[in-house]
Amino acid sequence: MLIASELKPGMFLRIEGEIYKVLEAESKAGSAKLGGVVKSKLCNVTSGRMWEPHFRLQERLEDLEVERHIMEFLFDDGETCTFMDPHTFEQIAVPRAILGPAFAFLQSGMELPVEFFEGRVLSVVFPDIVEARVTNTAPPTHSQQDSAWKDATLDSGLCIRVPLFIAPGEIVRVDVRDGRYVERARLERKRTA
Repeated sequence: MLIASELKPGMFLRIEGEIYKVLEAESKAGSAKLGGVVKSKLCNVTSGRMWEPHFRLQERLEDLEVERHIMEFLFDDGETCTFMDPHTFEQIAVPRAILGPAFAFLQSGMELPVEFFEGRVLSVVFPDIVEARVTNTAPPTHSQQDSAWKDATLDSGLCIRVPLFIAPGEIVRVDVRDGRYVERARLERKRTA
């Protein structure tokens, strides 16, 4: 058990028999006779539905201790994604609904933390930023406008907006949470001695 003021993103709670992942939590101080509240944004791990409840600061909530294992993504069959434990070679099928929109960034061989509770997969933890190759976009142009964007298709098939100077074949960094372009990936220059 924990009190609501201790909520942090990434935690898991059980409320009325349902399991929720905390996406956001913000404490608001109270004034005079009114107590403070914790505004939160939760995601039901079974249905994927969002819920934005408010809790009293001292309200007791049931938090869940989850196990985290690094697993390798192998393939998807449309409904589920198959991950393998690289040490035991045990494979598990994770419903695509658990992955959400981050599914578009999965690449074969990618190793990600998978969170379990009582043997059940609760979530797959993606990094905030991933790198992807641009497979199709208009030829690059260099203009004085920094705010001009064009459509680009990534190797995963996802379409995003990128600046005009990005060319096909370049690697870009993309925010997994909203699918927005962050920056062009810097290529490490190899030194020849």
